[in-house]
Amino acid sequence: MKQKPQPDIAFRDVTLIVLFGFIAIVVLLLPHLKQAEEEESGKKPPGNLTVMITWPAGWDTDVDLWVLAPGDKPVGYSNRGGIVFDLLRDDRGNILDEYALNYEYAFTRGVPAGEYVINLHLFGNAQGTYPVPVNVEVSLSVEDASRTVRTLLIVDEPVLLQRIGEEITVFRFRMNADGRIVPGSVNTIPKDLRT
Repeated sequence: MKQKPQPDIAFRDVTLIVLFGFIAIVVLLLPHLKQAEEEESGKKPPGNLTVMITWPAGWDTDVDLWVLAPGDKPVGYSNRGGIVFDLLRDDRGNILDEYALNYEYAFTRGVPAGEYVINLHLFGNAQGTYPVPVNVEVSLSVEDASRTVRTLLIVDEPVLLQRIGEEITVFRFRMNADGRIVPGSVNTIPKDLRT
């Protein structure tokens, strides 16, 4: 018995190819459409904020960076990504770490207006040396009219952590819509971010 040719198979194949092609075009064009929309509206994000903490190389000490951006949840070792901030590195001292450097690093995608909070938490200290010296650097990368990216150091602050479990607010400030710190907004009023 002969099989009848099935013309709908070719139609289905062509339809799938066209559909996948359309999806690929949309996916490839979306970033460009978003960029064009931002340029038209003049609402291009003013830059990226970066926060880096470092403590003595080789110390078996676990210091945690916690950050909070406007309208977001706190970001730290147990919540590594938010709407605005992402924690790129959770350094646990010598645990699963073949390098002596001790640092944690977080960055933003854009700098929405509102309050930012930067905290440190001493999670563990097998090193047993106190106080634990930590350096906190906060910088802002901005693109000028000539499309050159400049990095401005906002804070370079040494901090001492005295005991395990201690959480301190190193820096709180507000940014305006232009990506600048609001004058008079800088403070160190404590704000717990871990709970």
